[in-house]
Amino acid sequence: MAYTLLAGIIIVVALFIVLAAGRLLFKGRWFLGWLRGMSGLLLVVASVLLALAAFDFYSYKQLSKEETIATISFARLDEQRFQVSLVDSDGVERSYELNGDLWQLDARIIKWNRFFAGMGMQPGYRMDRLSGRYYSLEKEHSEQRTVYQLSNSKSVLDMWSWLHEYGQNMSVVDASYGSATYLPMDDGALFSVSLSSTGLVSRPLNERAKEAVEGWQ
Repeated sequence: MAYTLLAGIIIVVALFIVLAAGRLLFKGRWFLGWLRGMSGLLLVVASVLLALAAFDFYSYKQLSKEETIATISFARLDEQRFQVSLVDSDGVERSYELNGDLWQLDARIIKWNRFFAGMGMQPGYRMDRLSGRYYSLEKEHSEQRTVYQLSNSKSVLDMWSWLHEYGQNMSVVDASYGSATYLPMDDGALFSVSLSSTGLVSRPLNERAKEAVEGWQ
């Protein structure tokens, strides 16, 4: 809800900028034409960028406490090849085929400073990738690995990537990458993936998954 509100506020600001740009470009006589024209065009560009940022933030979900963001189950198809069923927090199920012995789920996380957190802006997340890997380093380098992109930015402006790359010194917001620890794949195993303010945690949900983890450790 907070990220929907944030997107709405950014869009309102963008609309005000568009109106200001229109007044500069079209109202009254052309005074200092080049300067006014450039100012108006810059405001239009700024409003477009804000609208794209709002569209990108809209794709993130708010995290109020530790919660399960996905459950993952496995069915063996062949040696070191599994059918994976991933059900997200909205109940949407997706299927993938993973090669290897281990699996990992990654997510993009946005965290706000104390001031904005106090105003209700809790961390936001978006599931990013599901990948498999092999026990053997030799196979890891020689065999085909499988990596699936679980979501993409709904906007051409990817705010998380920009913040992750250039926002290290920003005190307002932090864009980090969360990864669950690699865990074994096994026929009939069922796992949950939870996300808290500290990152991703995977837990076995049935005996088959517990036995796989104990045998791997």
